[in-house]
Amino acid sequence: MFKTLIKQLLSLRQLMLNHEASMATWLSGVSPGYAASARNLAHYLALRQRDCRPLQQQLDALGVSSLGRAEPHVLEKLDQVIAILHRLEGNVGVQPGKGQEGCLHGSHNWLEQHTTALLGPAPLERSVRIMVTLPTEAAKDFGLVRQLMDSGMNIARINCAHDDASDWQAMAVNVRRAAKAMDQPVRILMDLAGPKLRTGPIASPPAVLKLRPQRDAFGRVLSNALLGLRPAGSSLPVAGAPVCLGGNPQWLAQLEAGDELDFKDAAGTQRSLKVIRRDEVGVLTESEKTARLLPQTRLKRRRKGRGLRTTLLFDLPCKEGLLHLMRGSVLHLTLDGIGCNADPHHAWASVACTLPQVFEQVRVGERIWFDDGRIGGVIRRIEPQWLELEITHARDAGEKLAADKGINLPDSLLDLPALTDKDIEDLPVVARLADLVGLSFVQQAQDVQALREHLLELDATEMGLMLKIETRRGFENLPELLFSAMANKAAGVMIARGDLAVECGYERLAEVQEEILCAAEAAHMPVIWATQVLETMVKTGLPTRAEISDAAMGERAECVMLNKGPYIMEAMFTLNDILHRMQTHQTKKRPLLRQLHAWLPRLEVQLPT
Repeated sequence: MFKTLIKQLLSLRQLMLNHEASMATWLSGVSPGYAASARNLAHYLALRQRDCRPLQQQLDALGVSSLGRAEPHVLEKLDQVIAILHRLEGNVGVQPGKGQEGCLHGSHNWLEQHTTALLGPAPLERSVRIMVTLPTEAAKDFGLVRQLMDSGMNIARINCAHDDASDWQAMAVNVRRAAKAMDQPVRILMDLAGPKLRTGPIASPPAVLKLRPQRDAFGRVLSNALLGLRPAGSSLPVAGAPVCLGGNPQWLAQLEAGDELDFKDAAGTQRSLKVIRRDEVGVLTESEKTARLLPQTRLKRRRKGRGLRTTLLFDLPCKEGLLHLMRGSVLHLTLDGIGCNADPHHAWASVACTLPQVFEQVRVGERIWFDDGRIGGVIRRIEPQWLELEITHARDAGEKLAADKGINLPDSLLDLPALTDKDIEDLPVVARLADLVGLSFVQQAQDVQALREHLLELDATEMGLMLKIETRRGFENLPELLFSAMANKAAGVMIARGDLAVECGYERLAEVQEEILCAAEAAHMPVIWATQVLETMVKTGLPTRAEISDAAMGERAECVMLNKGPYIMEAMFTLNDILHRMQTHQTKKRPLLRQLHAWLPRLEVQLPT
């Protein structure tokens, strides 16, 4: 039995060496600091070319390593197992092969060195870093940035798909200022927007403001509806008013407490507002009856006197434009224009696409998803100016689709450059402000090379590179992406699980993210666990049970990313606690057998004397 196993392992070893030799061109292009890591990745890819499960079962039965955790040092681990089997057979003179010099003991240090080079030193209380996406407010609110750092933020993420260069500059200044004041190392990651397919603008519904008094169960008025009136264009609040509208400043200046303001509401019904009081901003009014106000609504002061007696209303709040889609609905995806719902004049809804060049690269019958997979459809017809889609996936009650929502085409072979014109314009700002740059929607080695060439032109070759794996093609080409990234001095991988789940299928996400984690570990490359981590808690303050388990998986990575939200501080404290606890139970794929304090005293009591 030993001879058969040794023969299989030697065959596997030769396969690894042959694969390393066949990848000489790739290996020659990596930076010196990644040379050993690149060879180890080549060996790991060769190992995974075979189904090793039967071999693993036999090795496990003998009590030797089954190679299940060999990612950091594949060849040397294999040589150790071969040497052990030789000794079990009686060949005591056989010594373990060295594989790569120092690999077994150095692999952990390589990963640690690469992680520190990219993400900065680990905090004292945990080994996994926490990254936080900065909200727009971080550009103006230094206290918010300092709070984020005080709550455990190790890396600040700026998303270049939102805000503008002046906002990014202000955010970066606040981060650097807070880091200096707190004497804490904090890195800045700036994500390039990339060729993200999104829905275009959608026509907003008519601006209508509904005033509604509070009533009891019998319809009796408990409190009147309140409305503030202020000069048109002003943003100052009227004290006591839950909502404010604008009016002619001269007309407003003549109003007094007790004045009655008559108008016709949207239904043509006569209504009135009563002025309760005025302050330095405007006047507070109340209504005893429900009324709907429109931009063309004209208020008329009932009291006669000199000056203006009427004004139009201004600054009515506009609701977001939404498409209402049901299963079976027809949707036209257009080259441009303003989206609109189906109506008696249009038999279908329509919305524009931000990257119309994809129209030439799709085929009838291919799937299309909107808003992180919430709405799904199939391409039924292709015309020069639009694609006709049939909505196939939506809730029974239908779904609402807004502007600027993501579009995924998982079946289509899209040829889109990873660097858009906007990205190239943004790169000088990124090179000046950031420590590392995120390459969004990266799909092939040429994308990585293109970014590195631009960084070379900007004299920013020391900048860290983050590969954002968020498409099926990017996942399928992961090995070549890793080798290309190793040409950089510092590089890492972000598992962008939102788009990746839609592209690869939700049922495959767990498998896909596991394979990415393993390949990155073999490359000794740090990983960022990203997208929707503790998302419910960030938004509502309360996590789901599934989110806690998902956050605990972040211990397998070197960094966990949280998105912005009203309860981000609470989510950071929770994540910090989870990671601190889990690091005593697991490191990467390897479980750690620390003492279980909860059970030990009870077991000691039950032991016989």
